[in-house]
Amino acid sequence: MANENVLEGVAPKDTTFNSAQDPIRRPSDTATPATASDDLSYSKEATLEKKAIPESHAVDNSSDPSGQDVEAGQPSALKMKAHRYYKLYFKHVLFAVIWLLFTGWWIAGLILHRYDLGWLIPFLLWLAITLRFIFVYVPVSIVMRPVQFVWKSTATPFVAMIPEQWRIPGAALLTIAVILIGSFVSAEAPGNSRADRAVSLFGLVVCIFLLWLTSRNRRKIVWHTVIVGMLVQFIVALFVLRTTAGYDIFDFISMLARELLGFAQEGVDFLTTDNFIADHGYFLVSVIPAIIFFVSLVQLLYYSGVLQWAVRKLAVFFFWSMRVSGAEAVVAAASPFIGQGESAMLIKPFISHLTMAEIHQIMCSGFATIAGSVLVSYLSMGINPQALISSCVMSIPASLATSKLRWPEEEETLTAGRVIIPDDQDDKPANILDAFAKGAWLGLKIAGMIAATLLCIISLIGLIDGLLTWWGHYLNINSPPLTLSLIVGYICYPIAFLLGVSRDGDLLKVAQLIGLKLVANEFVAYDALQNGEDYQDLSNRSRLIATYALCGFANIGSLGNQIGVLAQLAPSRSGDVSRVAVSAMLTGAISTFTSAAIAGLLIQNEEQFFSVSS
Repeated sequence: MANENVLEGVAPKDTTFNSAQDPIRRPSDTATPATASDDLSYSKEATLEKKAIPESHAVDNSSDPSGQDVEAGQPSALKMKAHRYYKLYFKHVLFAVIWLLFTGWWIAGLILHRYDLGWLIPFLLWLAITLRFIFVYVPVSIVMRPVQFVWKSTATPFVAMIPEQWRIPGAALLTIAVILIGSFVSAEAPGNSRADRAVSLFGLVVCIFLLWLTSRNRRKIVWHTVIVGMLVQFIVALFVLRTTAGYDIFDFISMLARELLGFAQEGVDFLTTDNFIADHGYFLVSVIPAIIFFVSLVQLLYYSGVLQWAVRKLAVFFFWSMRVSGAEAVVAAASPFIGQGESAMLIKPFISHLTMAEIHQIMCSGFATIAGSVLVSYLSMGINPQALISSCVMSIPASLATSKLRWPEEEETLTAGRVIIPDDQDDKPANILDAFAKGAWLGLKIAGMIAATLLCIISLIGLIDGLLTWWGHYLNINSPPLTLSLIVGYICYPIAFLLGVSRDGDLLKVAQLIGLKLVANEFVAYDALQNGEDYQDLSNRSRLIATYALCGFANIGSLGNQIGVLAQLAPSRSGDVSRVAVSAMLTGAISTFTSAAIAGLLIQNEEQFFSVSS
């Protein structure tokens, strides 16, 4: 019933975003007046019936040790009073204690460890907690209204001065200027000459031009979405790869992820022996437990509402800045956190009503990034953490831009003008322990599926390599032997070149990794990058570009997975899902290639990344 209420009457007459309206709509906001009046009349009748009960029939709660009304099941007056005192007083005391604790921690760290541990990360953490507590008591509008006033007084009049036909070309020229200045103004470095950056820039242009050339309807392209998406993608990469603050923040996030793996290892040690993972670095005992633990943790965050809050904030930003529909913004923001199938669950009531462009975008967002559960497994394999995490963030605007370039919107969208995250009541956990237990079971299923898939895919590749090698002997193809990676390497050779990979013997190797990722999956490619003998001599530039280029679910196996999930959620749209699936997969792959090309533009000090990750 809640989902039906969400669906009723959400198609707006005017799809223009109105900043005065709250873009975040929840199921409770969509209740009809009839429902509200029914609830009100019901409460009045219940009150009259309660007053009509004679005193002789009243229940003495004092005789019930549980403090419950035996007949009505209502809480006692004592419990109601305690709950009222908690809401009035205890909550504020608890907030004050937490704030004072973190304030003292921040001041102590600022005095004792300002120069060895740094001050930026503790300050940002303290600031986030302080602002969260402030906005519990102070409306956000107090801050947003002055910001909105300044925006309308400065940016809006400035834009109005520009003739409408020149706004998009002007924005495009501004974005090109930002990319050129941010890429070429810095001095050259070993392995990062301006010629290398020029090749990566040319590759970025080729990716955009290819999407435009194959666009379903070039006249319907919303260039605002494309330009803002590419600009945000470049700014995120610039912040991570060129600034000390950006590197420190993403290094802190990656450190937390690496520490998270350590907690999973403690569980493995309890089930086996101490230092079992250190002595037996098997994939089965080092990566799989981390996936199970992480999925359980995600379920806790989802049950507590923290994950929905983070997704909602990100979705509102991309919805406002890139002019996409609410459903597209939600899925794009959620994909790096919970993966391609689970992110579609957030808009489950709307899947049957999505336009073809929205289906393409939702699938493209899943193909352009990796899930958090898989991210921790790559970190445990020793993949560069800053590149992985920044690539996941860059994939959000990149997937929106590339998808809207390849498949523009041609229909009226149901969630235009608002961001909606419906509450899913199906199989909702009873409490936090139930959520953690269900998360463990879900993590076990995901980890088992990953392990089984890898076993089958790697075995299948071995079978194909054996047949190709045997066949190649009769053609005198012996050194190197004819294998699947060699074939896809030559096919993807132009891609590796356009990304700006070092041309000193690394092009074919990175092309083979890209081909493995597209044909098999990114697990196989990352394992070859880390452990394959042929890839140990890759330059730092080539290794970092390859890390970005492989960071996505765009492969044949995930193609079947996405079709199956969306077809199960909306059986009536299974044909539409199948029609856009291949285009969405290739667009998602190109989206990750744009991130790799931008990394090739901005790489400055590759050694610091691999010294930390190793």
